[in-house]
Amino acid sequence: MNEQCRPDGPWQQFLPGVVLLHSGPPTGEERLHAVLLYAARERTAGVPVQPGAEEPHRPVYAETVLTGMAALTLHGFTAAPELASLTARRPGPRMRRLRSTGCARIVRTASLPTPQQVKGVPVAPVPRALADAVAELSDANAVRGLLTEAVRGGHCEPAAVVRELNNAKLLSRPHVVDAVDSLLAEGRAIAEERLYRMVSEYGLPDPVWNVDLRLPGGPHLGGLDAYWPEQAVAVELDTRAPRQGHRQDDDALWSEYARKREHLERLGITVVHITPKKLREGIEQQAAVVRTALMAAADRDPAAYVVVLPR
Repeated sequence: MNEQCRPDGPWQQFLPGVVLLHSGPPTGEERLHAVLLYAARERTAGVPVQPGAEEPHRPVYAETVLTGMAALTLHGFTAAPELASLTARRPGPRMRRLRSTGCARIVRTASLPTPQQVKGVPVAPVPRALADAVAELSDANAVRGLLTEAVRGGHCEPAAVVRELNNAKLLSRPHVVDAVDSLLAEGRAIAEERLYRMVSEYGLPDPVWNVDLRLPGGPHLGGLDAYWPEQAVAVELDTRAPRQGHRQDDDALWSEYARKREHLERLGITVVHITPKKLREGIEQQAAVVRTALMAAADRDPAAYVVVLPR
């Protein structure tokens, strides 16, 4: 091998223990597999089971996933760069002698994410890959661009991204907090657009949009995203997302959601609770839920009279 990998030889040692069987620059695909081979090296020596004529070689990368910018590039993010440097995660504390080198950056983690197969290699899910990428960025515009593309491109929901950023303890960084605020606003707008589309495309009667309900001469009952006054059916979007250090605020917000829903239902108003994820992955099913609630209104006792005001 040393003879083949001499400076003018036909092979090259691309990473420690990984040989590229040609002398030219590696392709993007070769970089992916080289880094994964390097990161997944086992301590025990031995020859792996060889493929037969009917079984093409499919490498197995034990306990290793690509993450960060490389994973986002594979997921199709336009804001992510080409595969120049690749980050691979392994569970710790195993393989302590393995070090970052060349284009391979090795990161140990207490919890390895469940990989997704993209182009034949194990890749971290988008929320986890985003958190690992953001951990290396100090540019606010770059962070905002990645988070915005994650939501606009339909890769994942804002709550999943914020959860991973929270787990990575990144929500104490001001430029990340600013990007998350923009992300949540973007996610809310997209969820509302999907709700409008659901009503239009699935033949639901037009509701009144974005309203506040009050008892006549009484207290404020809360805001709703959509309301059908004749059937006393309401839809509320849940766009909450966990924040680091704000668990008490999250609990208070959820308690407020629950109190409002219970109060409205005591008044005879049916509340359909929908998350952005449900709208993205099962819009037809959510339309059926709302249609069922509207049809069931004829069999219920009349709801209490409430005042409907624009929000």
